[in-house]
Amino acid sequence: MSVEEESPESSEERTGLFGRFLDFVEWLGNLLPHPVTLFALFALGVVLVSGLAGYFELSVVDPRPEGAPGRSDDGMIEAISLLNGDGLRRIVTNLVDNFVTFVPLGTVLVALLGVGVAEHSGLLSTAIRFLVLKAPKNLITVVIVFAGVISNTASEAGYVVLIPLAGVVYLALGRHPLAGMAAAFAGVSAGYSANLLIGTIDPLLAGITQEAAMLIDPEYTVHAAVNWYFMMVSTFFITIAGTVVSLKIVEPRLGEFQPEFASLGADDDRALEPLTKTEEKALLWALIAVVAVSCLFALSVVPEWGVLRNPETGEVLNSPFLQGMVTLIFIFFFVPGVVYGAVAGTIKSDRDVIEGMSSAMSSLGLYIVLVFFAAQFVTFFGWTQLGAITAVLGAEFLQAADLTGPIIFVFFILVCCFVNLMLGSASAQWAVTAPIFVPMLMLIGYSPEVIQAAYRIGDSTTNIITPMMSYFGLILAFAAKYDRRIGIGTVIAMMLPYSIVFLVGWMGLFFLWVFGLGLPVGPEAPTYYVP
Repeated sequence: MSVEEESPESSEERTGLFGRFLDFVEWLGNLLPHPVTLFALFALGVVLVSGLAGYFELSVVDPRPEGAPGRSDDGMIEAISLLNGDGLRRIVTNLVDNFVTFVPLGTVLVALLGVGVAEHSGLLSTAIRFLVLKAPKNLITVVIVFAGVISNTASEAGYVVLIPLAGVVYLALGRHPLAGMAAAFAGVSAGYSANLLIGTIDPLLAGITQEAAMLIDPEYTVHAAVNWYFMMVSTFFITIAGTVVSLKIVEPRLGEFQPEFASLGADDDRALEPLTKTEEKALLWALIAVVAVSCLFALSVVPEWGVLRNPETGEVLNSPFLQGMVTLIFIFFFVPGVVYGAVAGTIKSDRDVIEGMSSAMSSLGLYIVLVFFAAQFVTFFGWTQLGAITAVLGAEFLQAADLTGPIIFVFFILVCCFVNLMLGSASAQWAVTAPIFVPMLMLIGYSPEVIQAAYRIGDSTTNIITPMMSYFGLILAFAAKYDRRIGIGTVIAMMLPYSIVFLVGWMGLFFLWVFGLGLPVGPEAPTYYVP
């Protein structure tokens, strides 16, 4: 039944149920300080805890074989105190190096230089509009969810362009605009980790995973495409599941649109205007540029003589192609962005290209501040060897409890889901949890690549039901345009079916893909870790 047809008792009961859930999440989330402050406190906490661990000479047996990189001669992992003269001198002299050598920093900055040009030229927003407006009416929901998943390559584009656009499209088709917004929100945010392309989130998470894996294996490397295969398949799962939930659950529950409760503008009751001839022409040339760049990439790695293959072995494994994935992302967005802008007239000189790059960098001020403190926390954690000790103790507990099988990933994903309710940033959450879970699960035999893929499921599926997600307030403001009565609990109630279906189905796909079919989650990505 529709919201308007419900009895006061049922409506009040449902509001109370979701209201209590919301109150709990807000109360718990409000206990946490700003993520920057959180990492600063974590870094300080590591220093203090290391002092206690060093005083009590905390140590564990190193499970790595003799001769392994980083293994001490006596075969023990001992806690190292930073709360003494040597530790304080080490902190003071390495604070800058910790920041500038933190792997996620450079990878994200370089990748976003290219994305910034594509976004500033108008390529990304035009491509999203084209994809939605050219879709057949009976496939519009499928296209909106799919466009949402693809749009997360460019981060904010999906939130600020696609979600309000989906509401307008549904309104023009005579359907409830909130249903369109919900479908787009589910694709953009709950399907955040799925994509057909390598986005800026991939090198960011890979860098953090590598830092965590190096606590166990100092020579371990994680490239940006380690989850690509699984995330491509996940794109189609999210699209299908999101469409089914939208058509069978969310839209019927919303019922008929009630314009008397909306705040519509003069142009909101008309269909969106199609792309201009100039935009279509520019988009066509940008597509040609994408094909040309992709062909050049393929020529550099597919043939045996490809220049980006491993020069010593001729293989793709540990090749410049995989190691330089961030550079390829930059080129992939930069070239089509410039071509589109030149044809559309949005880029007239090199100054416009520079402006696009500058705009992307100016939006990263908070991220850079956060990375500074996150880098100190991760580095301090590695210096003290507390991460390795925690991982060994955790692995021993899991082995004693006989929880070394694949079922451990169910608990791991659920923990990630819960943490995500209160710490919405994917990079901030992974920077906190990776130093614990990556070494721990490596010690019981699972690769960092598989661990990262599992984390991404938990990180994505609860984005749409937590007010702690940075864009949740923006979505609420968009939705209020179509229903002045809407509240946070209403949005959570509308999006909860997506979270449940995505979580259960995505976990099922993960176990089928990794452990049922034995397929790799990405190129040259092993399932199991062998020291």
